Amino acid sequence: MRSRAARRRSTAAAGRLRRAIANHEQILIYGDYDVDGTTAVVILKTAIELCGGAADFHVPHRIREGYGMKDDVIERAAASGVTLIISVDTGIRAFAAAETARRLRMDLIVTDHHLPDEGEGVPTALAVLNPNQPGCTYPCKALCGAGVAFKLAQALLEEAGQQRLLPSFLKMVAIATIADAVPLTGENRVFAKLGLEGLRHPVNAGLRALLETASLAGNQKLTAGDVAFRIAPRINAAGRMDVARDVIELFSAKDVDRARELAARLDQLNSDRQQEEQRIMAAVHERLESAPDVRDCYCLVVDGDAWHRGVIGIAATRVVERYGRPTLVLSREDGEAYGSGRSIPAFHLLDALQSCRNMFTRFGGHAHAVGFSLPADRVPALRQALDTYARQRLTPADFEPILNYDGELPLPQITPELYRAVQQLEPFGMGNPEPVFTARRVRVATPPRTLKDKHIKLRVNQQNGPQYTRGFDALGWRMAERVQQASILAGDFVDVAFTLEMNDHPEFGGLELRLGDIVKCEPLRTSDTIAASAAKN
Repeated sequence: MRSRAARRRSTAAAGRLRRAIANHEQILIYGDYDVDGTTAVVILKTAIELCGGAADFHVPHRIREGYGMKDDVIERAAASGVTLIISVDTGIRAFAAAETARRLRMDLIVTDHHLPDEGEGVPTALAVLNPNQPGCTYPCKALCGAGVAFKLAQALLEEAGQQRLLPSFLKMVAIATIADAVPLTGENRVFAKLGLEGLRHPVNAGLRALLETASLAGNQKLTAGDVAFRIAPRINAAGRMDVARDVIELFSAKDVDRARELAARLDQLNSDRQQEEQRIMAAVHERLESAPDVRDCYCLVVDGDAWHRGVIGIAATRVVERYGRPTLVLSREDGEAYGSGRSIPAFHLLDALQSCRNMFTRFGGHAHAVGFSLPADRVPALRQALDTYARQRLTPADFEPILNYDGELPLPQITPELYRAVQQLEPFGMGNPEPVFTARRVRVATPPRTLKDKHIKLRVNQQNGPQYTRGFDALGWRMAERVQQASILAGDFVDVAFTLEMNDHPEFGGLELRLGDIVKCEPLRTSDTIAASAAKN
């Protein structure tokens, strides 16, 4: 369902693109370097080719160019004969680039999903497709960048009588939708569900190779978690650690061996990213623990020399998880500071940056994720300004993480039938979270084991009448430090919050608990048990 205004913009954009294809004009797709941006390039480039056209693309280098559309790229495109530029997952704040395109007599179509500048509006372009722009009544406001690009591809293919090809695009749309953590409701839910089903039977050589590398091949059912934690990080690694063009080349590869070579390269880059993340996080924690004035701010601003810009966004997420406060992590390089920020539910981070916008060279993003740059000598002033702003809007209670659960579920009631019933609610993700259960006073049946220095695995059981149940394995990702600090040992009693998982291993598989929280508690005393039994009778 489309609004009339959205339909007019889509029609104008598709019509101009169709004319460009018919006239053999040179088309440039201007993307971004993350999963959303690179898959959006693939989607639109493929649609153009299926309609008989051709398009070049530009994905900026994260370090050398940074985020957003740049004048020099537009100028080079004009010099090479490009007459139509289409942005994907970027462009809604590209006022200078839009003016450059207009001056050089190139048409510009902006497709984006980021929030526009409240004061400036949207750039002047042939068409702007963004459900979040002022006056747009398109019903699904939460489309990711690839989702918006797909809507343009859909209009193009429908006008060309090629709508039968649309389902083949949904695998890529689903990957972007899940990776970009937009709500899996409305149209996004349809994208995710149908795309995940399609991923069981990939045709694209690059996609098949990527799934093989992530150990997800073989006609198995994939979940949103598989995409978020095993597929998306490998795609993202290209833009974080090197050049995102490798992603477009991977999904454009026809040769199986070349596709496998590129997938292996992404896998290695993801390993490099993990090592760099560990190095930065060690430095961040050392800084916060040694500088109480920085650690006690209501909005944390942590900076360091030459931290890898491709990893600081992940670092910001990790700091928020540990300290429960909105966080900006910045890398100082040659007098400039480049940063990424993540936030907590109670704090609109983009509004916070808007409050001190004159400090920045550039900034943009969402309510809970931003990117920006500013002169390095302004970082102390930024820290003070954001701390003041945050103290006016937050209380210490906002820093306490809250894990909402859906109901109590004693371990004896967990069955394969219950698990299958829960799976009917998939796909899970933002806006449609996986059901969280809690079980109280369960016993730790085996000594907790630390996995890879940060995860924890233990076995828990619970009394069922006079006997204890056989129990379940429970895994806590990045919970090893918490369990060690709480001195949780075999024989202790704990309250746990968890989701259900199925381990498909042929030897030791079965239902498992994925821990969301674990709290040590005291066992019931004999007198308490007698009193409870008397009250029940």
